[in-house]
Amino acid sequence: MTRDYSQFMPPAASQQIPERESLVLERLGWKPFFSQQSSIEDLIRTPPARVIEVHRTGLHLLGDEIDTMIPPGLDATVGDWLLFDAHEPTNSRLLHRSSAFERRAPGKDRKRQLIAANVDTVFIVSSCNRDFNIARLERYVALAFDAEVTPVILLTKADVCEDHAPYVEAASAISNRVPVVPLNALSDEPIAKLSSWCALSQTVAFLGSSGVGKSTLVNALLQGGVVETAAIREDDSKGRHTTTRRQLHFTTGGCAVLDTPGMRELQLTDVEAGIAEVFDDLVALAGQCRFKDCRHEVEPGCAIRQAQDQGEIDMSRLARWRKLAAEERFNSSTLAERKTHDRSRHKMFRSIQQKNKW
Repeated sequence: MTRDYSQFMPPAASQQIPERESLVLERLGWKPFFSQQSSIEDLIRTPPARVIEVHRTGLHLLGDEIDTMIPPGLDATVGDWLLFDAHEPTNSRLLHRSSAFERRAPGKDRKRQLIAANVDTVFIVSSCNRDFNIARLERYVALAFDAEVTPVILLTKADVCEDHAPYVEAASAISNRVPVVPLNALSDEPIAKLSSWCALSQTVAFLGSSGVGKSTLVNALLQGGVVETAAIREDDSKGRHTTTRRQLHFTTGGCAVLDTPGMRELQLTDVEAGIAEVFDDLVALAGQCRFKDCRHEVEPGCAIRQAQDQGEIDMSRLARWRKLAAEERFNSSTLAERKTHDRSRHKMFRSIQQKNKW
């Protein structure tokens, strides 16, 4: 069967009704951004397929008349698009990503871990209970801003909260660019309130800690019990892990939906721009300091300290900005830089020890 990808190719797209294979790709999230990276001949010879799951044994690909596993080897994550080489699967070409989420992987080696690729909107989910954590939400928003993905904060369990207004107010204060949507995940509200972000060819992801209702929201959008769910612990409002791997699901309207395991700890790396956007007011204020390398502690002419003395800064927010900025610098430094820094400290300590001997 000869596939027709002409309507995806610039500069002039076909005006004919999309053929079946083209509609299949649209429903998987295929866009001109990806087709522009190859010729029509390339697409016919190596048809596009999307990574919908990553296993230890390989990648699960889905495309037009493609539903297969290929061996590991490609540096791909859930949401990636490949040009599938049926004869040599490991030679399949990974297309450039329109966006990518990554974090510092758990452990001490500070490697990066890809979370998802080619996401258009990220729903950052928190609950109107003791799980609500403004610092954690700021982390997720910074991650989204840096990835150039639209963030939307969803506040679940609003129906069982006596007053969800304080939660909405606190979340809304993070950024005026981030919509905040309180909802009941077990009702018809998710479809009604989230439909504008879940159109054909769109890819949405749910991020948040365990037990906040991510899987319930995924099931609501898919209109079926596709993803397993579990109740939270009543003693501390913390959830149980029900999603154990990242996987793409698809709605009847052609929206790709990514559910992710809960991440209570999100170590940021290489997201300096995202942090600056979340705390843009503090960054702008810091730009008024007398010295460019001002640490905002005891330096003269510090605009941050002046605003602090005048009560114009939320001290807890200032502390969160400093913590995130320091963490990002630490996680983003290369191993070589860390080794050089450690060697310098070691030499300094040895020098001090030698002097103390005399």
